[in-house]
Amino acid sequence: MKHLNCIVVFDAAKDKILLCKRTKDPYKGLYNFVGGKVEPGESSERAAYRELQEETGISERSIELFRLMDLTYYIDNLVIEIYVGRLNRDTELIEETNPLIWMPLTENFADMERFAGEQDMAHIVNIALKHPLCKPAD
Repeated sequence: MKHLNCIVVFDAAKDKILLCKRTKDPYKGLYNFVGGKVEPGESSERAAYRELQEETGISERSIELFRLMDLTYYIDNLVIEIYVGRLNRDTELIEETNPLIWMPLTENFADMERFAGEQDMAHIVNIALKHPLCKPAD
């Protein structure tokens, strides 16, 4: 199976998540989580940190990632590994290809005209919010 990852990054205040606006298909023009391919022989965790660094400039020193869930699409022979983390310090973002944006948690992530993934993003955000590290502040 082909392995990809998506990384849900919360800001330090825990009220926004980092998204990219895709510049190519699939989902060109829609907002999506950052992430990419797990290379052959590469550990899933190493791939998540590598992709995060490449796409955003966020290093391991600025965030601790936790594997949240895997989505397996047997019809596509594909596994998407979902990671979540919250920034522990201010970090300057460095865009690789896709423009980056901090999106407030009040957005409707199920809106398929704006967000990638057939409403998967709404589900993933809801599950990520249950992770103890990422619960919004009271």
